[in-house]
Amino acid sequence: MKKQTIWILTILMAVTFVSLLCIQIFYMKNIVQIRYEQFAQGVRQSLVATAMHLEQDETRHFLEDDVRQVETSAVVAQYSDRLPTLGGIKYSFKTTSGLEADLTIKGDVNELTKIQTSGGGLGAHYQTAQEAYRKRYLYQKGVLDDVILNIVSKASDRPITDRADSARVSKYLRQELDTLGLKMPFEFAVANYAGTILFKSADYQPSTADKDNIFVQTLFPNDVAGPRNYLKVYFPTKTDYVFSSISFMVPAFAFTLILLIVFVYTIIVAFRQKKLTEMKNDFINNMTHEFKTPISSISLAAQMLNDQSVRKSPTMLQQISTVITDETKRLRFQVEKVLQMSMFDRQKATLKLDEVDANAAIFNIVNTFKLKVEKYGGSIAANLDAMDAIVEVDEMHFTNVIFNLLDNAVKYRSEERPLQLTVGSRDLPDERLEITISDNGIGIRRDDLKKIFEKFYRVSTGNRHDVKGFGLGLAYVKKMITELGGEITVESEFNVGTKFIIILPLSKN
Repeated sequence: MKKQTIWILTILMAVTFVSLLCIQIFYMKNIVQIRYEQFAQGVRQSLVATAMHLEQDETRHFLEDDVRQVETSAVVAQYSDRLPTLGGIKYSFKTTSGLEADLTIKGDVNELTKIQTSGGGLGAHYQTAQEAYRKRYLYQKGVLDDVILNIVSKASDRPITDRADSARVSKYLRQELDTLGLKMPFEFAVANYAGTILFKSADYQPSTADKDNIFVQTLFPNDVAGPRNYLKVYFPTKTDYVFSSISFMVPAFAFTLILLIVFVYTIIVAFRQKKLTEMKNDFINNMTHEFKTPISSISLAAQMLNDQSVRKSPTMLQQISTVITDETKRLRFQVEKVLQMSMFDRQKATLKLDEVDANAAIFNIVNTFKLKVEKYGGSIAANLDAMDAIVEVDEMHFTNVIFNLLDNAVKYRSEERPLQLTVGSRDLPDERLEITISDNGIGIRRDDLKKIFEKFYRVSTGNRHDVKGFGLGLAYVKKMITELGGEITVESEFNVGTKFIIILPLSKN
């Protein structure tokens, strides 16, 4: 798949996922807003109903008191000259205005009997009393407006604790909230016009951050005089209640995020695979070039051996033999590099660990490599200052690591100045050994430093004809040092030089 196609798909999918997430977030935000508004509306409705209940209770209180006064006056007017004192006769009646009442005539049994038997009996007195009540309440109906005005003026003088006690407020609030489906805990308080709390429920302690969660309702708003009092209600679990109603959206949002993460991971893998494919193609091209040169040289030497004149010259035979030997070694070296690829697919390399004196091994490598460095007009120095340099390593792989780093220093030498190579060792705390390999070559750019240990990766300056490679050398070095329990870092400045730092644990023996 082309890189452009991958980018187009990536952009389309990214826009799709971002749009989907924005829609879900917008939808959730709207639902939460609606739920808050519904909650607030329901609470306000409950508070209004509670205040109405309290007003009805107060109106009922004054009406009942007025009815008792009217009943007493009627009975006294009807039987003022012979009001009984013991016993009693009960009967019910209904006025023309629709009010119902019970009348009890109390007094001595003998007197009640006289009332029942004299003047037409109890029935006649009952009819007379009933007629008196009708006349009385017809009169009361005419002055009803005056009575209500009197009730309102008296009510405002009563203490708020009598007009709206804590038990009734809690009962009416609970009843109204449950009716609207708001079955959740609440705390309340009654405060005066100055904000002073007159009484409250046990756990009413809202913080300043909860001011948006306090609902206020005026108590007895129809009072024509007197200070105002307010009912304040606080819901500790308001947020949980609102968000519990949109809990069904959480799985959908979570699945969308999971899909987005999987999509991002897939795109990253696709680009890595694309990059890996390009690296492998470069590797194959480089490998073809690296193999082609020694094979051509060996083939040419073989053709020369078929020439009779060449076979007759010992000098020519010696030169051809040297060429074949050198090119065979070069070909074998390249094959070994390719075979090193198999190590990167294993979880752990097979190592033959021995105790090795790193100073001695490095000294031998430097002496062997010295001729190659001097061939390009350079110099190599060994500053092996470590007093304890016994490490437990696979000697073959350890030697290959040092050779690879020295070989890179020669490959990426600067054409503007003679190559200077320095190999050193020194002791570190906690029984560790530091090995450094520094050069004054072309250096490595900052962007390439974090990638040079990746398999198949090669810096752009490595495309010169004399530094062809597979991009496996430093990856191999990194893996081997890690397998040996050490670590490797690199310091480099472009056009100044590079320094590799290897830290290995000393042998415990």
